[in-house]
Amino acid sequence: MSQIVRRKAGDFKGPKPEILAPAGQRESFLAALAAGADAIYCGLKSFSARMAAKNFLPEELASLTALAREEGVRVYLTLNTLIKPDELQEVGRQLDWINRHARPDALIIQDLAAVALARQVGFGGEIHLSTLANVTMPSVLPRLVKTLGVNRVVLPRELNVDEMKQMAAACPPELGLELFVHGALCYGVSGRCYWSSLLGGKSGLRGRCVQPCRRRYSHEQMDKRFFSCQDLSLDVLAKVLADIPQVRAWKIEGRKKGPHYVYYTVAAYKMLRDEGQDPQAKRSALGLLEMALGRPGTHYHFLPQRPQNPIDTSSDSGSGLMVGTVRGGREKPYLEPRMDLLEGDKLRLGYEDDEWHQTIDLTKGVPKGGKFFFKAGKGLGGGKTTPVFLIDRREPYLAEQIQKFERRVQPVQIPPADQGRFNLRLPPASPRQPRPRLMQVLRRPGHRQRETSLGMWLTGENLSELPESQLPHVWWWLPPVIWPDEEPQWQQWTRQLMAKGAERFVLNAPWQVALFPHPEKLSLWAGPFCNIANPMAVRSFKLLGGQGVIVSPELGQRDMEALAAKSVLPLGVVVSGQWPFCVSRVVAPEIKPGQPFVSPKGEQGWVQRHGGLYWIYPNWPLNLRAAQDALVKAGYRLLVHLEEPIPRHVTIKRRPADWNWEIGLK
Repeated sequence: MSQIVRRKAGDFKGPKPEILAPAGQRESFLAALAAGADAIYCGLKSFSARMAAKNFLPEELASLTALAREEGVRVYLTLNTLIKPDELQEVGRQLDWINRHARPDALIIQDLAAVALARQVGFGGEIHLSTLANVTMPSVLPRLVKTLGVNRVVLPRELNVDEMKQMAAACPPELGLELFVHGALCYGVSGRCYWSSLLGGKSGLRGRCVQPCRRRYSHEQMDKRFFSCQDLSLDVLAKVLADIPQVRAWKIEGRKKGPHYVYYTVAAYKMLRDEGQDPQAKRSALGLLEMALGRPGTHYHFLPQRPQNPIDTSSDSGSGLMVGTVRGGREKPYLEPRMDLLEGDKLRLGYEDDEWHQTIDLTKGVPKGGKFFFKAGKGLGGGKTTPVFLIDRREPYLAEQIQKFERRVQPVQIPPADQGRFNLRLPPASPRQPRPRLMQVLRRPGHRQRETSLGMWLTGENLSELPESQLPHVWWWLPPVIWPDEEPQWQQWTRQLMAKGAERFVLNAPWQVALFPHPEKLSLWAGPFCNIANPMAVRSFKLLGGQGVIVSPELGQRDMEALAAKSVLPLGVVVSGQWPFCVSRVVAPEIKPGQPFVSPKGEQGWVQRHGGLYWIYPNWPLNLRAAQDALVKAGYRLLVHLEEPIPRHVTIKRRPADWNWEIGLK
């Protein structure tokens, strides 16, 4: 590999966007510097949305940030996790230490509490809202600057370029946008996936996702990866972004990737940004991306006139570059690689979700067509052809560049007694409300119990089918996501309801408050999809104009009780009903709505479309009815049941379904 030659920048209508590199380990951080990244984002060992990455100790991050500053490279700290009530003090303490000793240029946050914590410690850098915050409504952008002091919004990967332009047109001058140009795609919409958490408490909102979407599922006698996405790769399309001056950063996903991936992707997108009009440079950049060891690429929804479904069930979507298949059987397996392998290369046998898959670190090189014998793990291939992937490597040039920067890293000397001086300040809790209420939330008008309040998902059909006299008495539930081009329709519906006397709305993204010009005259509650999980986040929603919160259903018993004890707003909780694995903007062509699919462990689910979203449901309902007395005693005053039509081909299964109530949120 030859050294990268830097040339003059291309033409952009605004400031040249920075190339923002991922770093989940020390060598990847240094590889980003070697490749010439403009900025690097990374997380600590805790409170990061990529907990499977190695991440950084505070002292290590401080020394690396100092080196980056010498190179003129910005460093963004990812504090983009859902924060539980008992974690506020520790998050604040770490943030205080980082603010005084590392001084990152920005915080990337998901939880509203992180904004308040940053203010308490006097953080002077920028605040960036993570893609997990799911900001998709143009009209809310000015309010984010005015109310929360946000400097940048990381756009969800599901948006197309026309929707990005809608967001950009609504940006006040002091707000910038950031978008992903390359890397892994989640099946669920950003910040709206609970699949891993429902199956065992390991929350994707807390960086602990076990990727159940990557598994093989059965559907109508087919066994395929119906929910496993290819990687996003905007490559040559990225130049289209030159016409959007509000886009301040091209972001590369991959904090669980090694230095090879980081170096190659950063180098490629620098070429595409700076020399994208040069055919030779473009070819060189695409060659680098082919060797970056990711999954096959898709531009997803980027071009609205030519959208691509990121799910290709005709082939497996394993990460890495396939270099051959296992030969020789189980007794004496070997590999004849299709390319030269280098000393230090890391190989993976099989796919990540194969229980028997294994990784091998090469201690010496193997020439193309040569034979590499290895010891097989238990269950290798199960009698099937087993693919072998190159998933990381350390070519000599890159190793030399990393070592050059490593020699310049200076340890940061911190007195042992200095462990942070942060003392959490919480406002007093509000007095508890009178007796609790029950709410039944219907998808379509139908039977309901007399003693319950009526909640309805807001749709055009429900507005026309429900008698006008009932409209003011309903709690109107908004969807988990409102796409930019849908916002005018939602403005029309909410204004139509308010004109007829409706006052009670449940918002399923905090930013939906922008639909209501005078929130103080209404009863606006944060819905469960807002993912509010701690008292500081509750207070932030109150500042946005909210009057109540239906808390994140991911929380365990201790967390729910601790939150109720400190909340400044009345609280509610979903106690029963069909809660989705996730919502998505795409579905595999073979999946038919209402028809069951089955996981390798016999878990059944189905897909249903509501508006612009596909809802993926398990065939067992959430059930916290046995905990209702404990919830009421803790202070919860709104108990919610979600009523979802069950397709006739789906059999609802009886199984423990208290989510994380007993095991706690990991």
